[in-house]
Amino acid sequence: MRGPLGPVIGRYTSSDGSTQMGGIIKHNRKCRDIAFLVFFIAFWVAMIVNSSFGFNQGNPLRLTFGLDYKGNVCGDKHANPGLRELELRYWLNPNQVYQSGLKDSQFNLANARSICLLDCPTPSDDSLNWVCDYPEGEIRLSMEDWIDRNYDYFEFLTPEMRNTSLQLQGPCYPVIFPSVNVYWSCQFIARASNMSLRHWQQMGGVKINEDIVIDKSIHRSINARSSVLKRYMADIGKSWPVLIVCGGLLPLLLSVVWLLLIRHFVAAMPWITVALFNVLIISVTMFYYLKAGWIGNDAISPIIGEHDAYTRVYGRELNHIRAVAVFMTFIMVVSILASIAIIRRILMATSVLKVAAKVIGEVQALIIFPVMPYAILAIFYMFWLSAALHLFSSGQVVQNNCNSNCCSYNLALKKVNCDQCCGYSVHYTPHIAVAIFFHLFGCYWATQFIIACSATVIAGSVASYYWARGETSPEVPFLPVFSSMKRLIRYSLGSIALGSLVVSFVESIRFILESVRRKLKVITSTPDGFFGKATFHSSQFLLRCIEWTLKSVNRNAYIMIAITGKSFCRASAIATELIFSNILRIGRVNVIGDVILSLGKLCVSLSSALFAFLMLDSHKYRSAHNKVSSPLLPVLVCWGLGYVVASLFFAVVEMSIDTIILSFCQDSEEHQGTAQYAPPLLMETLNDQTRTIPSSVLFGGRVGVGGGIVAGEKSPHQSSRLSKGEDPQFLLRVGSLGPDFSLF
Repeated sequence: MRGPLGPVIGRYTSSDGSTQMGGIIKHNRKCRDIAFLVFFIAFWVAMIVNSSFGFNQGNPLRLTFGLDYKGNVCGDKHANPGLRELELRYWLNPNQVYQSGLKDSQFNLANARSICLLDCPTPSDDSLNWVCDYPEGEIRLSMEDWIDRNYDYFEFLTPEMRNTSLQLQGPCYPVIFPSVNVYWSCQFIARASNMSLRHWQQMGGVKINEDIVIDKSIHRSINARSSVLKRYMADIGKSWPVLIVCGGLLPLLLSVVWLLLIRHFVAAMPWITVALFNVLIISVTMFYYLKAGWIGNDAISPIIGEHDAYTRVYGRELNHIRAVAVFMTFIMVVSILASIAIIRRILMATSVLKVAAKVIGEVQALIIFPVMPYAILAIFYMFWLSAALHLFSSGQVVQNNCNSNCCSYNLALKKVNCDQCCGYSVHYTPHIAVAIFFHLFGCYWATQFIIACSATVIAGSVASYYWARGETSPEVPFLPVFSSMKRLIRYSLGSIALGSLVVSFVESIRFILESVRRKLKVITSTPDGFFGKATFHSSQFLLRCIEWTLKSVNRNAYIMIAITGKSFCRASAIATELIFSNILRIGRVNVIGDVILSLGKLCVSLSSALFAFLMLDSHKYRSAHNKVSSPLLPVLVCWGLGYVVASLFFAVVEMSIDTIILSFCQDSEEHQGTAQYAPPLLMETLNDQTRTIPSSVLFGGRVGVGGGIVAGEKSPHQSSRLSKGEDPQFLLRVGSLGPDFSLF
């Protein structure tokens, strides 16, 4: 058992029993968990090195645009030749595309000859159109002239070149099939132009296959999982103005407004929060329905620009957004039912929030303080996001090793070349996946570290208020927020690094176990077998244990670090012991307050998601260069950023409540069960909310230190205060037991 810690500010009892001045905040502090602070700094050095690799090897253009047959990224102005504004990948040889779509074919679409164009070619109604290779060698045309001529210089070809072109070996190729721009690739529509095909046959061209396979081959490549993932990452880069406005500025404004309202209209805020939450979650769900095509005619489309109204092309993104719409429907129903269930508890939340509002009114710098960690996180996220885009697009462009017939005319060599005619692709080595995971882990750890630092500073400030009895005292610093920040930087950064590392590590393990569980569920051919069941239930049990551990070591440990200056592990043990010894006294009051605060955070984040939908629905993000493939990931990122920003600001209220309650528990334990420093409003709240206890507890226990109940002993007030004739099975009011007896 641990000994008494003494009050934080004011007088404390020394080991010899004498009363001294100072308190724990000013006395007996030293640097804690230094090794983990050194590890955190070393980790950040590794993060910088890891990011520099991404900046050196990556090219975010690869996430959106494909490679031509020379290995150039379409749209890259530094390529040779310059491909500025030539962003669409077009496959020249339709027979190669057809061959790549056959089931038993060894020919890959990546090896088919492709170039970058400004727009997708269409067949002519009365003649035969041509698309020719980049001009070089004997073709004396600039890239600008080549574009102006619609990529056609067939009339300038020598007889030999015309003959090879009729053999589908270039340098010019016929436009037989119409094509549409699908995510910056020209997808063929397996509906050959009869006029163009007739002209081609009259000129003596080789047979061109007209099967539906030519359509499916390109469609399969565009909808590959790797291609979809790249487009999702590219969407983040394109929608950066949306992220700044809806993921940064809007939640900042809404969070500050919420804090001001909770300060001045505390009685109405729980009701407003619950009602607004229901409206917002319904609105966001309806937007998902709109984009899924279940309401109206505004479903997302993979086709970019103008196209035939009868042309239908479907992508994985539509399936994903429909799956999220179904999930949001379930969340919406559960949330509405849960909000209805807590209506009777809202008055309890109002009383709890009054305590926090009182603290905010006394320590007004708490409203402004979260702007500092917000600015730090904003700068970090901008750096991290840029590095993430480069890491996801990193890799080496290498030529494929193919044994297929890919012969084509080389204008520079002036002959048909069958050597090294394979296409190019981006080669990703295993260490890139490790670098990406390391980068993601670093983001989560840094976020948890900054949030923990902010929470600890707030806890130290509120503790100063509590132990001064909510009054001005010469022992309370003039600027408690800055004094708390100074103590954090000087003594406790190592403890915060350890705590945030534990949270990040536990979440990472949870993510890995969930991934393994899903893979085993898919791979196992006999899901009802012993191994499948054992693996499933074991992973589920581990996930629940990890989740419980995560919640146990989170913010209460940071509060005790701010109060006592102990190391993370010691502070966590103290906080856990205090909570368990007073669980009946504080549990119900604290939980309902946390529910309302969580709904408030969700209101801010849902507002961010809703405005992100509205911004992404503008013309800028629905067509041409900045078109996002799906609003799904940008909206989810704005949702997440909004929640992080709201967590920083709502921590003012959250940590105020938790710090005061833990301080109350510590105060009660130091003074034999009677808190000496508790503000009157807190005592009134605890007494008002302590309504009922089981009579079996009353007749079998007494009040212990800190309000707990010791089994086997009766309450001293029991015989004198209990009314005659009452059934011991009913729930009795705690107020009838006297002022010293309270629960929850």
